[in-house]
Amino acid sequence: MDIEIRAAEPSEYDTIGEITAQAYLLDDLLAFGESDWYLGELRDVAKRAASAEVLVATLGGEPVGTVTYVAAGGALAEHARPDEAVIRMLAVSRAARGRGAGEALVRACVDRARAAEGCTGIVLSTQEIMYAAHRIYERLGFVRAPERDWQPIPGVEFTLLTYELTL
Repeated sequence: MDIEIRAAEPSEYDTIGEITAQAYLLDDLLAFGESDWYLGELRDVAKRAASAEVLVATLGGEPVGTVTYVAAGGALAEHARPDEAVIRMLAVSRAARGRGAGEALVRACVDRARAAEGCTGIVLSTQEIMYAAHRIYERLGFVRAPERDWQPIPGVEFTLLTYELTL
């Protein structure tokens, strides 16, 4: 079975939100676990879709992964330069990992950025322990930009690593 990447449909938002939330919870990526405020953001796909493009990876017609693509200058393009697109909230269900969904989602974002007029690069933030994701990014040509690492929660020792791809 092949992975299909397409725009998420509103009827899938709850499923996609849960895939994202569970990926972050099961991989211990939330600073405060089940009580983390960010869990609500991960589940709120409709909010993301209002200002960015939410993509879904399906396998046999069932959603197994998702990513949010933010066009250059988009409202969710935090920590990006005005001419850079952003990849956010890449998540693949545990059952579908290792089957190419994550890489296909990142490739779809890169393709969108390349096709966008005036977009010179794409950037993303990741956590230090997201090793599988780092391998995908590096395989697709992204490079670490440690000078752009940042802390999203003031006063909390939690640094996001930055990767960038020049188009």
